[in-house]
Formats: sequence, C-alpha cells, structure tokens
Amino acid sequence: MSVIGSTTPDFTLVNRHGEPRSLSQYRGRPVVLVFFPFAFSPVCTDELCHLQDHTDMFEEFDATLLCLSTDSHFALDAFARQESYDFELLSDFWPHGEVASAYGVMDAEEGCARRHTVVVDAAGTLVDVSAADITEPRAWEDLRRVLESLQRS
Repeated sequence: MSVIGSTTPDFTLVNRHGEPRSLSQYRGRPVVLVFFPFAFSPVCTDELCHLQDHTDMFEEFDATLLCLSTDSHFALDAFARQESYDFELLSDFWPHGEVASAYGVMDAEEGCARRHTVVVDAAGTLVDVSAADITEPRAWEDLRRVLESLQRS
C-alpha cells in the first residue's frame, strides 16, 4: 500500500457499461475507492447496499465513490442492476487485479481484491486507508470523520 501523504497511482478501468474511467478525471474533489472481493457475495452485497443507502454522505462532502473488484464488467453490470446501485463499479478484471496490486490490496491466493477503503483528496494524495477481513464487513463510521477532515483542510 502506498504511504499516507503520497500521490496515489493513477489508473484507467472500465465501468459496468464498459466505459473507461480514470482516477485522474476526478481530480478536484475527494475520491473514495472501495475495493471489494466479489460481486454477489453476501458481505459485499450488504456493504454496497449500505453505500447505496448512504450516497447522501458522498454528496454532502462532494466526494466521488468508486467501487472496484476483479470481477468482469459484465458481472458488475448484472450486480448493479440486481441491487439498483447507481454509483460507479469498476472492473479490475484484466490484467487481473493490476490496480488492486498497485494499491497493495490484491489477494493473489484468493484471486480478488481485499476489503480496503482508500480515501484520496482533491489533489490525488492518499489520506486514509482502512481494511476489514475478507469475511467481515467494514466499519463505515470512520469514513465520515475522514471526509469531514478533508472539508476542514
């Protein structure tokens, strides 16, 4: 994982519609990168449903939410349609896990991204990283505190 205070690695991935999205296109506002292991898995579904239910928090802090997994964009599209997600889901499918690896969150043994949340400020600087075990949901309470601290700086 990159060091807090360092510039985050830029990347371009396709969203669930197959359209390219680059981290650098969101400069000028905070970005929350939510790496998750597998679409349709129970914990990931619950977590992303929680995010869908709390999109107002991202709007409040003018932050962009990008959720990344090593699933194909076809699987992510089916997942988003089933669960009615309206935020960006990005596919780190090929080269498999390249972005997750660049961020130090790839679990090569399991073949998926680990459950990490990475917060990037408007200038592209890494400001916070949190992690949860692959079998456990993350605690979202600290994310609000991190976004509030960006607003004050």
